[in-house]
Amino acid sequence: MVTLRSQDGMKRNVAHGTPLSDVLPAVKDGLPVLAALLNNDVVPLDSPALLDGTLEPLTLANEHGWQVYRRTLCFLLAKVLHEHFAGTTYSVRQSFGHNALYWSWDIPENDRERKTASLRAHLAALIDLDIPICHRLVGYDQMLSLFQSSGQMDKVNLLAHRNPPYLCLATCDGFYDLPQGALASHTGAIGLFDLVPLKDGFVLEFPSFTTPTVLDPMPPYDFLFDIYAEHLRWGEIIGIRNVGELNAAIADGSILDVINTVEALHEKRLGAIADAIAARCPRPHIVLIAGPSSAGKTTSAMRLCTHLRVIGLSPTLISTDNYFVGDARNPRDENGNLDYEHLDAVDRTRLNADINRLLAGETIPLRKFDFFKHEGFDSEETLSLDQDCGVLVIEGIHSLNPALTPDIPQEEKFLIYVNVLTQIAIDSNNRISTIDNRLLRRMVRDGQFRGRSPRETLRLWPSVRAGEEKWILPFQHCADVVFNTALDYEIAVLKTLATPLLNQIKPSFPEFVVARRLSCFLQNFASMPMAEVPTNSILREYLGESRLRYQ
Repeated sequence: MVTLRSQDGMKRNVAHGTPLSDVLPAVKDGLPVLAALLNNDVVPLDSPALLDGTLEPLTLANEHGWQVYRRTLCFLLAKVLHEHFAGTTYSVRQSFGHNALYWSWDIPENDRERKTASLRAHLAALIDLDIPICHRLVGYDQMLSLFQSSGQMDKVNLLAHRNPPYLCLATCDGFYDLPQGALASHTGAIGLFDLVPLKDGFVLEFPSFTTPTVLDPMPPYDFLFDIYAEHLRWGEIIGIRNVGELNAAIADGSILDVINTVEALHEKRLGAIADAIAARCPRPHIVLIAGPSSAGKTTSAMRLCTHLRVIGLSPTLISTDNYFVGDARNPRDENGNLDYEHLDAVDRTRLNADINRLLAGETIPLRKFDFFKHEGFDSEETLSLDQDCGVLVIEGIHSLNPALTPDIPQEEKFLIYVNVLTQIAIDSNNRISTIDNRLLRRMVRDGQFRGRSPRETLRLWPSVRAGEEKWILPFQHCADVVFNTALDYEIAVLKTLATPLLNQIKPSFPEFVVARRLSCFLQNFASMPMAEVPTNSILREYLGESRLRYQ
């Protein structure tokens, strides 16, 4: 017998090998149970009960259950595209908030509306059939053969640089996939969705875990879509569009050309932004750079300063992180935890006073913050602003929020939004999450430079994300320009440093559910040594050994 316990203290003894679908209810709070949280690991409902432990049902109202819903919907969509629209090429691309994914699809523009409607009808019919989705272990050679015979070469390429003796295969009525996590156990578990034609493809809409019973309107996306489209063109230039192609480049040594190209594309974009600042009339005296955690704001600001110098301007850089008020004065959230994402975590009075003094031609002490002691202090270094060609560059998560610099006229400001919009996908129906990309960056940086354990980083991450939703994302559309800091090779480098950090988080910890998912995600990537990363790369902000001098 196996003993399973729930969070509410209930205990149940079941026969060894009993499917979890026989243990858990089919519905919880009016929503289908999509998967199970077994010993802090998300597993499919057709998994057998083999060990004693904790067990909880996951629905769309839970973020982990929502990931299962989204992943299953993408799996079913890939099945329909593969079987009913053979010969077309498709790939999942970027997200629009919590409730939409953009897919590219190479069909004629004049037929896109009709084909999208047909695709929607086929997907709805598959869901209505309510047929099983099964997970089973398959030997490596057999799995390769299945993908080759079905023409899914993106899966073949993904496996080309791995050698596990067996893997988990997801199947549904003759369609096969290499799942990137648990799927729902039957197609009928998927309810709300919609498909909307857009640009060179369509948008797949689904509920958010915060509003699981409705399809929310899509957030504004046009300004980000253009930047992402530019990055897709970069992907075509370098020939790296999925993880299989990235791994092949690492294996054959051509990754050095990839690194040089994507780093040069970053330089080209930053140079264009510097030109745009200088060209605006009247020229702004303050450049504000904002973005979510670990988007690369600091390095972007420093490298932009270099490009501003090239065109004859004299930049002075300030980081709002150095104006944190410290734990004694820091706001707390509704649970009593320190809320470092809150606008009032920044000493705005001191910041604005320093800005005005610099604009007036005064010299001020350089403000710094000790992330180990969580205290701010005035250093012996000083700052000043050239009164003829000076530009004050301010970077920080709140920089686009007008409440950060209320005394500065809007015409004096040039606003830049920075984010990580990865264009490569794992395969045609499994994307790389921008949020996960940033989380890996932050975990590596926190461990090296901020005295924070990987478990603490994961524990704080939900509050970081909540703060971004409240304080950063509402202002992203206000930016004059957007800079995408994604580097197509970076996760192969981060893997080397992140894997041992993730291994420190044990199954008994609540944070294990995210650590486990990230560890499985990183198994798709070949490792790449840190030494190959240029010393002025944005990635060095997280890895260390940068030739840039961080304050």
